[in-house]
Amino acid sequence: MHKQEVRVLVSDAIDSNGIEVMRRNGLHVDYRPDIKQEELLTAIRDYNVLIVRSRTKVRRDLIDAAQNLKIIARVGVGLDNIDVDYAKSKGIEVVNAEEAAMSAVAELVIGLMVCLARGIARADSAMKQGRWIKNELMGIELRGKYLGVIGMGKIGTRVARLARALGMNIIAYDVVKLDPMLVRELGIVVTDLDTLLKSADFVTLHVPLNDTTRHMIDAARLAMMKSSAYIINTARGAVIDEQALLNALKEGRIAGAALDVFEVEPPTNMELISLPNVICTPHIGAQTREAQALAASIIAEKIIQLTR
Repeated sequence: MHKQEVRVLVSDAIDSNGIEVMRRNGLHVDYRPDIKQEELLTAIRDYNVLIVRSRTKVRRDLIDAAQNLKIIARVGVGLDNIDVDYAKSKGIEVVNAEEAAMSAVAELVIGLMVCLARGIARADSAMKQGRWIKNELMGIELRGKYLGVIGMGKIGTRVARLARALGMNIIAYDVVKLDPMLVRELGIVVTDLDTLLKSADFVTLHVPLNDTTRHMIDAARLAMMKSSAYIINTARGAVIDEQALLNALKEGRIAGAALDVFEVEPPTNMELISLPNVICTPHIGAQTREAQALAASIIAEKIIQLTR
């Protein structure tokens, strides 16, 4: 493809810098962040590149309609809204910007962990209701506690580094062998998933959603955790069985949870969200100005390289 021939459709809201970079490099970019799925099915046939975030679902019907599509780009990390295998079978390249969200998501994890440890959300809510509940809020310190990191990719590694700086001990599980230098640097205890769950004071999830990871944290695995342990999910909602989590929290089998992602978004399980030992945020892991600008720029550069 020559750049003057490349037509790009952006079907979700992204930072304007990425659009400007592509246009400066000669790509024809149409920005339609509010396009409906049924409109997209008709429009997509005219484009060579489709850029999405999480709103647009790129399933088989859309891929089949995309007669001229060469690249699908996700301005973010997860690819579960894209049928990657089917796209690749049609000769379509799929790229993302996993580098961009690393710091934003990792910092949110640390923030949620502090909130869980010190009851910050509950304290704030009570104060705004005129209640002084100091005696009910005996917290714990993160220093010296064991953080179990499930998935040591870019985000998981960044979380581990920040937690280590706070004096936490790191236990890690990944299906991929970890870099020995990283293991030595952070003093990581590398173990299997069940041992991690039995040992950790805090568990944080950083895995993609696929057939292997769907409900990887189920009732049996939640039962392995300490009754004093907390779980944090900023990956994908369906990595945890939400009903099993609800039961474990209600019965006091784990101490609490912080959730930025849900099996259905916006979530419908209001009983889970309403529990006093649950902190919820509306999928804001990568929702920082810096991360969004960087993600758009990274995707723009990848598309420019691929279309040269």
